[in-house]
Amino acid sequence: MEKFKNITAVAAPLPEVNVDTDKIIPKQYLKTIERTGLGKGLFSELRYNDDGTENKDFVLNKSQYKNAKILVAGDNFGCGSSREHAPWALLDYGIKVVISTSFADIFYNNCFKNGMLPIVLDEKEVSLLMEETERGSNATLTVDLESQEITTSDGNKINFKIDKFLKHCLLNGLDDIALTLEKNSEIGSYEDKIKSQRPWL
Repeated sequence: MEKFKNITAVAAPLPEVNVDTDKIIPKQYLKTIERTGLGKGLFSELRYNDDGTENKDFVLNKSQYKNAKILVAGDNFGCGSSREHAPWALLDYGIKVVISTSFADIFYNNCFKNGMLPIVLDEKEVSLLMEETERGSNATLTVDLESQEITTSDGNKINFKIDKFLKHCLLNGLDDIALTLEKNSEIGSYEDKIKSQRPWL
């Protein structure tokens, strides 16, 4: 997993509430276990018309948001089924940070396991950032995980909270496997000890 670095990027507004994982990545894209290539299916029912052409009214199809790496979303983002493909699709598209007033627990944890930062703010702060995103590519947000701070293009700063362990994992690029491998020498020592004590195993 890549280490999370500070991000300065355009943020796209998605004020709709209760955006579930099926809306993020519809079920027809779940046939793969690969983490790449899912970006094309991100929000596909919103991004594309029935004939496959782009829905020009959807935010990520608008020219000022096509390169957005931050999403400012409505309440209860990522609810629904516990598909890990949802953060995979967001990351493959290029979204590194999602900001909302709340997230579904499983989606929230899946984000950290895949190197993406979900940020919970209060309603007033999210509304302020929604207004900021309306300025399109003329305004950017800077997300500094180390200092736990969001800075708008006007210099306004918003602090956010995050669990210390989850922050450590993101900053150091540690997923569950990498965390286990950090204990590789201890695991090896234990296996050698057991092998000598119980050679029949």
